[in-house]
Amino acid sequence: MHWNTPWKALAFIVIASFAVLLYAGHRIAREAAPIPSRVTAPDGAVLIGPGEIAAGQNVWQAMGGMEVGSVWGHGSYVAPDWTADYLHRESVLTLDQYAREAGRASYAASPAEQQAAWRDRLQRATRAGGYDPASRTIALSAERARAFRDLEDYYGNLFRRGRREFAIPAGAQSDAHKLHLLTAFFFWTSWAASADRPTQAGVSYTNNWPHEPLVGNTVTGDAVLWTGVSIIVLLASIAAMVWWRGATPHVSTMRQPAPDDPLLNAKLTPSQRVALGYFGVVVALFLVQIAMGIVTAHFGVEGDGLYGIPLSRWLPYVITRTWHTQLGIFWIATAWLAAGLFVAPSIGGAEPPYQRLGVSVLLGALVLVVVGSMAGQWLSVMHRFTDDVTRFYFGHSGYEYIDLGRAFQIGLFAGLILWVTLVLRAVLPALRRRDETHGLLLLFVLSALAIAGFYGAALGYGHQTHLSIAEYWRWWVVHLWVEGFFEVFATVVFAFLFARLGLLEPKSTERAVVVSSAIFLAGGIIGTLHHLYFSGTPSMIASLGSVFSALEVVPLVFIGYEAWDNFRLSQHRGWVQKYRYPIYFFVAVAFWNAIGAGLFGFMINPPVALYFMQGLNTTPLHGHAALFGVYGMLGLALMLFCARAADAERTWNERPLAVSFWLMNVGLMLMCLLSLLPVGLLQTRASVEVGYWYARSPEFMQTPTMSTLRWMRAIGDTIFGVGALAFVYFAASLLRRPKATLAPVTPPDA
Repeated sequence: MHWNTPWKALAFIVIASFAVLLYAGHRIAREAAPIPSRVTAPDGAVLIGPGEIAAGQNVWQAMGGMEVGSVWGHGSYVAPDWTADYLHRESVLTLDQYAREAGRASYAASPAEQQAAWRDRLQRATRAGGYDPASRTIALSAERARAFRDLEDYYGNLFRRGRREFAIPAGAQSDAHKLHLLTAFFFWTSWAASADRPTQAGVSYTNNWPHEPLVGNTVTGDAVLWTGVSIIVLLASIAAMVWWRGATPHVSTMRQPAPDDPLLNAKLTPSQRVALGYFGVVVALFLVQIAMGIVTAHFGVEGDGLYGIPLSRWLPYVITRTWHTQLGIFWIATAWLAAGLFVAPSIGGAEPPYQRLGVSVLLGALVLVVVGSMAGQWLSVMHRFTDDVTRFYFGHSGYEYIDLGRAFQIGLFAGLILWVTLVLRAVLPALRRRDETHGLLLLFVLSALAIAGFYGAALGYGHQTHLSIAEYWRWWVVHLWVEGFFEVFATVVFAFLFARLGLLEPKSTERAVVVSSAIFLAGGIIGTLHHLYFSGTPSMIASLGSVFSALEVVPLVFIGYEAWDNFRLSQHRGWVQKYRYPIYFFVAVAFWNAIGAGLFGFMINPPVALYFMQGLNTTPLHGHAALFGVYGMLGLALMLFCARAADAERTWNERPLAVSFWLMNVGLMLMCLLSLLPVGLLQTRASVEVGYWYARSPEFMQTPTMSTLRWMRAIGDTIFGVGALAFVYFAASLLRRPKATLAPVTPPDA
């Protein structure tokens, strides 16, 4: 194969994939569920007025949005999915009205024949939708209009008084008008989930999600078809990869190390010393994130606090979960950014003017964004902002993983632009030299540009953007930015550092990295759509998302080769042994890539699986194993590598590092296997047998079996927490300078 062929393949894959992804966004915008101007009762009464649904979406966002329950399956897991909850409650209230009209006490107490007739009546009324595009009005039946008023009272009482099982404190929302708007928004998400598309009979705007037999919401034929196709594509692609790997001569990228460490006695530049300070911020954010995770997990089983302490009065669940998820992104991203700033002057061979100042300013800006956004989110949830515009810019966005207010999103985007500018100006001399590492360096630059640029997708939604469009741009950030280009960047950084240490042959390593990046992005870019099957998107999203997300799993089949190669690097003797724990953490990345991203990820990716599993504990199972197991371990590995390179002559006390490595990995595995996986699978069975609403309900989640399984998470959490503290202890020990060892004094001759 010609040396340039992998580069051409990579360029073609990226351009073609983004063309498809942008076309998918166009289709989503064109075919999204309409937002009516009015919702009326048969007597002409206006139940929901102009602009009230969009305003209700803003009320939901200000309260924490996806961090207090979920909508269309996206969000947190303790409170209900409000779409499924509203749909089920409306259905039961309407059926009970049918029963009372026929002289029965309730639907549940009626004969099966009558129940079937009433269900058919409900399904015909619900599936018809009642939307008139000319007047942009939804006309409800008398029964559904009464159900809306009853549910307005129900949700008003719920958010005013709070509910412990949902970790919703009293006073979560007390304003009567805002509660009306909030109910209007819940109604619309439920209407879109049950009303047939004009072009597809029997298929709602959310492709019949959630599973609700009362209104005929069952899995669609398209979902079954594309699930089968995705599995066939997966197996065929694995076979093709095995064939290709067997037919391609293996070219080893490893080579014998030099007699001495190439980085020994390397003098740190001023900006590199500041970049090392970033890792102190990483450790601090890591600690706070773990603390928030402990509190959040206890909210899930205790409802209002931690071991009886009523934290919900000052620090409600919505805030602890917001901070837990947001800080995970922050500390991992900070570790990777610090690694880029640290290695850039070494790559370029010189310190650009004012580089230290730029790195210092960026550090201050990152701290400002972190602290400012967290404060703004607390003020938003605690109703301290007087208007919604202020909340939009400085409060809570309401969208998971991009919870920052718009002003802080802009600040973070500007910081990333500054970061890539600092990195590029430092590596520019090396780019001009065009030596044997030029290809790796070019990929390093391209991935750094992608990191800076793709966070800009967070700015794609506005103050009252349609929920389907906001979800589309949100997943550009969560999937493409976090799961995509950051991984490419980290892989390239490691490859470059290993090549710089003389452990890898640069040219063959370049080819291997470009090929692996092309294979990963071939599925990863369009695979973004697998998050959007049921977010008010057309059915073609499921066809694209399912097939290409299956391709994401293909390279993970061979992850053992990568892990073994990395482990072999750690087995070199002499000075290479000093780098073994950074390499061990990189081996752990390969392991969790296979388990967290591959096994647990594909478990929920096919449309039929996700139809029943979305928003259940199978989602945090994949999230924890992939986010920390892959990206967190990458961040810690980069931190250790930079710390090792900064003082190559120093001897580390590796005992706490060994304890940390094993306890964090074992704790994470126990967290998954003892709690998240069994809880998620039992929820899935409940979702299939009864309905999605039941799998998220306190009637199911508070049963003795489920409560025991949820408490068992404490075992893995505790082991993981001890391991994390051991890592923090080790990091703190690096701040202490070792005592100078005095040479023995030779006595003078007698």
